[in-house]
Amino acid sequence: MRNTTKLKAILKHYHLDLSLNEKEEMIVNLFHKETGTAMTFEDPSYSKLISKAYSYMNKQLKEGSKKE
Repeated sequence: MRNTTKLKAILKHYHLDLSLNEKEEMIVNLFHKETGTAMTFEDPSYSKLISKAYSYMNKQLKEGSKKE
């Protein structure tokens, strides 16, 4: 799956903040649109960063569907 497709899926459920720290690592902060929960990921690679965020989103969606 392409990174743009993953990013599009993430943006359906989360607000996303992307920044760079002093170590040249990218940081993504995810804020769930409904619950307001937040999660942060750091990685020097954009691809790995988006993959981590996408995996987290899928895990949260599966946990949410189990509760219902």
